[in-house]
Amino acid sequence: MASSFKSKIFRKGVVVMMFKLNLQLFASKKGVGSTKNGRDSAGRRLGAKVADGQYCHCGSIIYRQRGTRIYPGENTKRGKDDTIFATASGVVRYERLGKDRTCVRVVVAEK
Repeated sequence: MASSFKSKIFRKGVVVMMFKLNLQLFASKKGVGSTKNGRDSAGRRLGAKVADGQYCHCGSIIYRQRGTRIYPGENTKRGKDDTIFATASGVVRYERLGKDRTCVRVVVAEK
């Protein structure tokens, strides 16, 4: 805090001291402005819609994904948004293809 000191002498021997204070006053209220936060998108509801061993109908969605985490197998196809769907009614089976790939297929029950 910087201050400067001055004194003046008036008639009758009165001495007046004057201080010049250099103070920084801080705001007591936050400035009202727009926020840059406060928005979020809804979840995309990705993942398995039918588990291994469950029965599914023809055309039902088995797995929703971005990219090809799961590959289509027998009686399944991949949609334009990489969704795996059934092309026949039957029981869903998830299988490994090699070390790093997973495929899903639909096993049709024979009558």
